[in-house]
Amino acid sequence: MTWVRVATTAAVPLGEMLGVSVNGFKLAIYHLDDDSFRATQNVCTHEFALLSDGWLEGSEVECPLHAGRFDVRTGRALCEPLKRDIAVFAVEVRDGEIFVALPQ
Repeated sequence: MTWVRVATTAAVPLGEMLGVSVNGFKLAIYHLDDDSFRATQNVCTHEFALLSDGWLEGSEVECPLHAGRFDVRTGRALCEPLKRDIAVFAVEVRDGEIFVALPQ
């Protein structure tokens, strides 16, 4: 794993999300209502859609294409039409910067 800086905390307001591309990964960064930051793959596992173009409610993101929802803390697919979970990445916040652990 390699820790990679992906954004500043100011770039992701509370209750919002941000799509980023880094080192060949499309990531969605989430700032949850409990003030924690999370990161998942940004592409839905059902059909190609960016989750960061969807809606975040609590700890669930809804895909903009077919309304499937994922838990961004675990990556778990929560409803139809989803059959596969999304990848979740470890996050650290250091001095106002968000870092994500990516596979090498």
